[in-house]
Amino acid sequence: MYAPYFALFRIRFTHSLQYRAAALAGLFTQFAWGFMYILAFAAFYRESPDAFPMSFEQTVAYIWMQQAFLTLFALWFWDKSISGVIESGDIAYELVRPMDLYGRWATTIASSRIARCVMRAAPIFAVAFFLPAPFRLTISMNLQTAAIFALSVALSLGVAVAFSMLVYITVIHTLNGAGVRLIAAVASDFLTGGIIPIPFFPAALRTVVEFSPFAAMQNTPLLIFNGYLTDAALARAVGLQVFWLAALVVIGRVLMARSLQRIVVQGG
Repeated sequence: MYAPYFALFRIRFTHSLQYRAAALAGLFTQFAWGFMYILAFAAFYRESPDAFPMSFEQTVAYIWMQQAFLTLFALWFWDKSISGVIESGDIAYELVRPMDLYGRWATTIASSRIARCVMRAAPIFAVAFFLPAPFRLTISMNLQTAAIFALSVALSLGVAVAFSMLVYITVIHTLNGAGVRLIAAVASDFLTGGIIPIPFFPAALRTVVEFSPFAAMQNTPLLIFNGYLTDAALARAVGLQVFWLAALVVIGRVLMARSLQRIVVQGG
């Protein structure tokens, strides 16, 4: 039953590993952004270290882990093969394949994200763990927390893929999906904590965002890793990840089924 999806995952994963030059270029960019963010936060912490919800060490860990897993969680990494078949009209060929279209696209997105992460994460860790203090990436997790972190990473990937699927389903109804993708990327980059960690948000906004699907993406595993989320807060955050993953998959499948009933193929 699942053999075709495993085969597709392996093919797409291997295919994505071939883009080593692009991964290398992106790696240097991530190092630059990581250092820039850390130095900017260092200036603020130097002026008033007690004015922030996280310690500087926790913020540094958040930033380095964010850069290491960027391609896993960031919603502005779109799969051109999917948007291409929608906008060109080749989705008609996708519909005759003997595979569930939602599962096929979700597998494609997940495999591409994981492959990109594999190529970029290790070099970032290799450098970040050996930087001088206080810019060094440190680990303060026990084995139990590490297991919960690994689970949270998997759930975050699932939520990111499920949310991306909603964007692609929306593109089915447009002639050009660039606008939809741009709006989704800009909004998600801020609301997921991609620019400023969610704990730094104003209290009212933070409360709303923490219960949204955006907080169930990169925010939760990164805050578990740096020790910010513990006990009841950690359990609630992981529970919300499970809820949003299930909710987004159900919503996506319903919308996909309705969209395919009224699909109009563009191009040809």
